[in-house]
Amino acid sequence: MGKRDLAARITHARPMVLSEHDGPDKGTRQPATGGHPETARRARDAGATPVVICNTHRVPNAGFHINANARFKGVLTFNEFPQFISNPPCADRGNPGLGDATAAAAAHSGAFTPARHLDSPGPEHGALAPTHFISRDHKIKVVPVAAWCAAHAHDECRFVGAAIPATIEAGNESVAPAASGSLGHRFRPNRDYPASRGTFTIRSKVNRQVDLHALNMWHSGDVTVPRTLPGDAAASCSGEGSMHDTAMPHGAPGRDARDRECELVTPCFPSSGTGQTDVIFPVT
Repeated sequence: MGKRDLAARITHARPMVLSEHDGPDKGTRQPATGGHPETARRARDAGATPVVICNTHRVPNAGFHINANARFKGVLTFNEFPQFISNPPCADRGNPGLGDATAAAAAHSGAFTPARHLDSPGPEHGALAPTHFISRDHKIKVVPVAAWCAAHAHDECRFVGAAIPATIEAGNESVAPAASGSLGHRFRPNRDYPASRGTFTIRSKVNRQVDLHALNMWHSGDVTVPRTLPGDAAASCSGEGSMHDTAMPHGAPGRDARDRECELVTPCFPSSGTGQTDVIFPVT
């Protein structure tokens, strides 16, 4: 029987990849580049092979689209910050059965969720940036989920998250759902970017405080957080993708009643004006 032992919220900040290359920024994102392998280790130890990436950078106008393709392969340049990542090769396995079954279960719950088997477009950088690091230490299968649409509600996001464990109960694989996005999400104005060394700053001090408070609530095991935090953070600090990705891993039965502390894997850090972190949510 399949199981879901671990869920995570992970950063996809592009400078992580840049910090691996020779130059003035080499090593500047070490805490984050170390956080992803640690998350991979935890997933591997839990037996999780597929990783469901709830990606705020796949933005449909309707439907939580799941790309259930068997394999993703190609070359990608990140359109938002091409100076950080240009033409990296990507090659990840997918999991068509899990993708199709999750889409069907979510749609049955009332969240319109088509599954597609597409070579293009491949996974967007919200999925590729994390798997770039995770797949080094863990042979994963990637199932990308479109996690943000302006017309979607947080309750619908939870239906999609609940579909993941409902789907795997009848399977033989353990799955790790991962929300890929930032906390406070306001980029530096272009005119300020070079002078402020914008890559390494937070734009709003208020966002920074809300980010830290949210992490404290997660860490304390506050049982009100799973249901209320995504909407509150989206309103208070421009949470990326209205925090729809974060609502998804909280959708599994029992998550709202959890009393276990979350684990902060990567301390909250600023990136191009936004707030980033890696957090692991234990699942009972």
